[in-house]
Amino acid sequence: MEKLLTELCSKYTVSGSELENLELIRSFFDKDTDIRTDANGNIIASIGRTDSKDVIMLEAHNDTIGFVVTFIDENGFLKLSNCGGTDRRVLPGSRVNVLGKKHIRGIVCCLPPHLSDGGEDKAPDADGIYVDTGLAKSELEKYVSAGDKVAVYSKPEKLIGKRFKAAGLDNKAGVAVLIRAAQLIKKQKTDICIKIVLSSQEETGLVGSRTAGFSVKPDCALVVDVSFAKQACVSEEKSGKLSKGAMLGLSPILDRGLYRELEEICIKNSIPYQKEIMGGSTGTNADVISTAGEGVRTALVSIPLRNMHTQAETVDIDDLENTAKLISLFIESRGADANG
Repeated sequence: MEKLLTELCSKYTVSGSELENLELIRSFFDKDTDIRTDANGNIIASIGRTDSKDVIMLEAHNDTIGFVVTFIDENGFLKLSNCGGTDRRVLPGSRVNVLGKKHIRGIVCCLPPHLSDGGEDKAPDADGIYVDTGLAKSELEKYVSAGDKVAVYSKPEKLIGKRFKAAGLDNKAGVAVLIRAAQLIKKQKTDICIKIVLSSQEETGLVGSRTAGFSVKPDCALVVDVSFAKQACVSEEKSGKLSKGAMLGLSPILDRGLYRELEEICIKNSIPYQKEIMGGSTGTNADVISTAGEGVRTALVSIPLRNMHTQAETVDIDDLENTAKLISLFIESRGADANG
């Protein structure tokens, strides 16, 4: 799992550029696996008995937050605009990768506190984010153009114990879980068709999952995303805990029957889990998948994550492994039901 996360987080898939890791995704599946893409940049892998009429959709968004270059000024500074919900509070002084014809490292410009007139604690305005690459405009324009994406750089690395940090774990953690689950499902020789959807543009409007839900037409769907983990300044009632297992979602738009199935599997197999209670929408792709076509029974499984939308997002590897195990056992139980 550590190797899988490191490889996934080393490929930049800022919203709208999800196919940048297509070949890497292919490498994690058997060569004969049917993997296709669609007009929105979704990656869809079909495993199990692909001609079966029983179809289960496993979904995780493949995009990450980032920026887009809007302008290059006369001094060679790049002006950026948000691409997704970036946390501007932690940007000044951060390292970024500018994803032009050539990847170029840069630093987000930071106003010295001596010149800030007491406003050093304020996040920079969305209209005031600039990057310094050290290159003159004439040189920079050989490699970078307006419209190119920019990603925050942070070396993926294992921390103490089973903790792992990187930029982009929202939602490369979910992608890793589905890849690991596919490896476990392969051993089952299930009679169900499983469509693994690594969707596009969740961070910019839940775009990819809207069309994927229509094209896949699943009997039910299981969405894997991240949610808030307990840390300083985050209330316990609004968060889960690292190392305590996946967070099973309870919400009006989520299917209560699927929740009970997942919960029973956890109890029966001693898989740690937590509840995540939401009074309305979930803020994830589950919201739009559940309304695709004539409606799709949908469940949400979330991985606890600290420092969301920063360059130091942190998860517990055991939580990911246990989530993959839960999903594989869910497919196994569904296959048993289909076979009587």
